[in-house]
Amino acid sequence: MPDAKIDYSDAPESQMAPSEIHVGRFYRPIKQLVSIRVDADVLAWYRARGRGYQTFMNQALRRAMRTDAPGR
Repeated sequence: MPDAKIDYSDAPESQMAPSEIHVGRFYRPIKQLVSIRVDADVLAWYRARGRGYQTFMNQALRRAMRTDAPGR
């Protein structure tokens, strides 16, 4: 049977597009311990957020990674 004749009316719609997948829901990237140097005022600003400031820093880096144009 050709694809054009297949009846998809009873097939459930996709719930989530790949671009909408949330890191941390089912996918947990491997963490790597690193040592970096950041300006003291930048670190103080992140630490002022309280517990989880390293996670927040990681999220900020991930956002920058996703929005940066390739080839830079």
